[in-house]
Amino acid sequence: MLRKNRLTVAVSAALGLGAAAVMPSVANAQEELLVEEVIVTGSRIQRANLVSASPVTQVDAQEFKFQGTTRVEDLMKNLPQVYSNQNSSQANGATGTATLNLRNLGDERTLVLVNGRRLPAGSPIQGGTGADINQIPAALIQRVEVLTGGASATYGSDAVAGVVNFVMVDDFEGVEFDYQFSQYQHDNNNSGIRNIVQDAGFPVPTGSNTDGEIQNWSLVMGGNFDNGRGNVTAYAGYREIDPVLQSERDYSACALGVNVGSCGGSGTSAQGTFITPVGNFYVEGDQVVPGSQVYNYGPLNFYQRPDERYTGGVFGRYQINEHVETYTELSFMDNRTNAQIAPSGAFGVSFDLRSSNPFLSDQQRSQLFSDPDELNDDGTLPITLLRRNVEGGPRNQDLRHTTFRGVFGFRGDINETWRYDIYGLYSEVSMENTYNNDLSNAKIANALEAVEFTDPETGETSTVCQSVVDGTDPNCVPWNVWETGAVDPAAADYMELPLFARGTTDQKVFSGYLAGSLGDYGIKLPSANSGVEVVVGAEYRKESLNFSPDEGFQLGLGAGQGGATNPVNGEYDVTEYFTEISIPLVEGAAYAEEVTMDLGYRYSDYSTGVTTDTYGVRGGWAINSDVKLRGSYQRAVRAPNIRELFLPTGFNLFDMTQDPCTTSPDGDPPTASMEQCQRTGLPPELYNDFVDSFAGQYNYLQGGNTELQPEESDTYSLGFIWSPTFVEDLTLSVDWYSIEIEQGIDTPNPETILDECIAGDDSQCAKINRGPLGDLWLGSDVNSSGHIVALLENLALEEVEGWDIIVDYALGLGDMGTLTFNNTMSIIDKWDQQEFAAAQTVDCAGTWGGPCGYPTPDFRNNLRATWLTPWNVTASVLWRHIGGTDDINNNVDIDSYNYFDVAAVWDVMDSASIRLGLNNVFDRDPPIVGDGAGPSNNGNGNTFPGMYDALGRYMYIGATVSF
Repeated sequence: MLRKNRLTVAVSAALGLGAAAVMPSVANAQEELLVEEVIVTGSRIQRANLVSASPVTQVDAQEFKFQGTTRVEDLMKNLPQVYSNQNSSQANGATGTATLNLRNLGDERTLVLVNGRRLPAGSPIQGGTGADINQIPAALIQRVEVLTGGASATYGSDAVAGVVNFVMVDDFEGVEFDYQFSQYQHDNNNSGIRNIVQDAGFPVPTGSNTDGEIQNWSLVMGGNFDNGRGNVTAYAGYREIDPVLQSERDYSACALGVNVGSCGGSGTSAQGTFITPVGNFYVEGDQVVPGSQVYNYGPLNFYQRPDERYTGGVFGRYQINEHVETYTELSFMDNRTNAQIAPSGAFGVSFDLRSSNPFLSDQQRSQLFSDPDELNDDGTLPITLLRRNVEGGPRNQDLRHTTFRGVFGFRGDINETWRYDIYGLYSEVSMENTYNNDLSNAKIANALEAVEFTDPETGETSTVCQSVVDGTDPNCVPWNVWETGAVDPAAADYMELPLFARGTTDQKVFSGYLAGSLGDYGIKLPSANSGVEVVVGAEYRKESLNFSPDEGFQLGLGAGQGGATNPVNGEYDVTEYFTEISIPLVEGAAYAEEVTMDLGYRYSDYSTGVTTDTYGVRGGWAINSDVKLRGSYQRAVRAPNIRELFLPTGFNLFDMTQDPCTTSPDGDPPTASMEQCQRTGLPPELYNDFVDSFAGQYNYLQGGNTELQPEESDTYSLGFIWSPTFVEDLTLSVDWYSIEIEQGIDTPNPETILDECIAGDDSQCAKINRGPLGDLWLGSDVNSSGHIVALLENLALEEVEGWDIIVDYALGLGDMGTLTFNNTMSIIDKWDQQEFAAAQTVDCAGTWGGPCGYPTPDFRNNLRATWLTPWNVTASVLWRHIGGTDDINNNVDIDSYNYFDVAAVWDVMDSASIRLGLNNVFDRDPPIVGDGAGPSNNGNGNTFPGMYDALGRYMYIGATVSF
């Protein structure tokens, strides 16, 4: 066993693969690498040598057992190089997908492959960038290879940050059934947060909560036929996830303020916030009280979305003859989830109030109509209302994605020198978005205009809508926002507006290449024994997107939508030609056991009129069997994808501590001068004289841009692998990387636009549109509401530098089995971004918030220790370390975090095993940063669930039975 583990570690490290857990089955599979030529992610050239110029981190199938993950993103996001923006913990702003983000450079810059071929675009919904890895069946994953750094010359656009390649089992024999049950448990004992919530008068959970149950079934069947010439492997899976509300955790029981010292929330409150020329008021009983209240929107938001997923598919191959093998991959997924958030309401609805409104009390009339100079010419009072529809219940977004992917291809050896691979791929993602329990802006306006009406036939007097009297809307029910608890449920039903959107993304790929060993023709260097390897190929790819919102979406009728959502129907195609050349330079020489150089080039011609050239050079130098060096340079060019070109424009929200031109709700004075604020379009008379956002959320206009140019990146890497013969079963790999992106395609941070305008950049001032009251947050009409325009642009610069360090070690214990250790470390030295040519460069390494957004720890490390016992039991412990990050806004810094996970797998017999485990053993609370962890920073529940364990301990038990 010990010798086999050494073989595993040595081969893994030589190929640049960090073994996440060394198990006997993995060792057997990797031992075959010594005698077989293999294709490693990052190249199409088959290799029998033991040195690769590309650093690749590998996760084997056993790691899924150790982590107990039924959602692939839960395992992947724990890798130090991987970040997760869209996942099951998102509520507000959720797309219903799960995406991967290498180096925190963005989902759109991470290419996801299955068996070296593309996954389709995740969703046509806004923000749905990146492939949806929900469609990948965990039961069939053989291993995952993660190549960080540019790989566009090999795979084309999107591979700027790197590639995640899921290698699937396609030669299964037998029947395997797997079931796992898992859930979360948390002790609500955070006394500091509990006191804050209780002092604010909100309920807070106590004691222990056990919830969030997940059940997962999978069935795999396969077998060889025709004397082993073919194999068919089929799979089916079902997953059911129960929801967790933020009300079930003490640290998310209220929406904390930016300094985490008090409960914040939204000014769109249950009591209403009435903004008038004579002051701001809220309702208490039948009185109006000066000031405002905030609404605690947190408890009703999902912390874990409910989810139901069906998957199924077939992998098949058949050797027709010695020259032709046909293969196919067919996969299907139907995934349905629900993103529940707080109730809708009147989010800054403006109307004119008549003193004759029958709902008004005498106190309210005298208070509101006390100053005739502030009334309109007709005697009405202009009011902007923020009032939460607490009577109607929370909003919920029913998101369903149905995905089909089919691959059909032929591959084989033409002769002993040449081989080929040709395939066609078609993928389609169908999205259904049903948005329930929003309100209609038009109906809100009707319902607020209440009048007293006497029926001429019966003489009965009642309060009705003016639209009922004049016949413009006979179904209207008046909304009594003027008395606590007086809302007629029929009014909430009347104002409700369901919204519907449908859409698809389609992907067609036709690709083929020819690979040959030119050494058979004598083409090799005199200093090498092996000849030159070459690959030439071509690829055609077409991407299409169709997004069809209903009239309510298109006209911006939904009160909680932030504005109109426009339809889009766009497509583009690209024709590409590529080549790879691998040249053995030296073999078998002193201090040069093996020296190789790899070259790659790809030419791309887009239907949008853009042509690009991508290329790369990589080198590997095995000084001897102990020490191997590698380095590479990659020029990657990423053309804008279909969402970036055609994403519909619409309002979204961004987080900001306060508007610099007025006093914040917490009483902080303006941070900019009157002259500076005038640059932002603010009239001087409104300086420090308008209402700031109570929730720290502001409007920005997002959308695609058909004028975008390709972004370019240069990636450098240098590294070495050390497998000392004098230390049995130890391998160390160290790689330095540098990724510099120019003209990066991204949405500029709206706060940065505002800051640059205040600093004197007139080009940024042109993007700021203040509302009639001077604000940047009231209303949802793009023509009249305050907002900042932040469409996708070619930004100036992003630069990331760091180190990846992997250590593998195996220690024999004699009769007690074997201990194996794997340590994967990621260090970020630099993460700079410059959003505009004249803007200041911001260092985001080790920071979060502001223009940096999601946390970027400068140090992350995973250490797994696994004991292969002699009793058919494998036990493992994982230590996950996440370095601290500083709040760029100087509010709440995040300390470093340590999590410990334990797991065990018991092979009851050859055909059955049981596994159980506990992640986040010590139930550590996540870092609590308040409303800085809002949707615009991909946070939720006062923290960042995509990086930290937000729900407490994760417990699971599962069983696998084979026949």
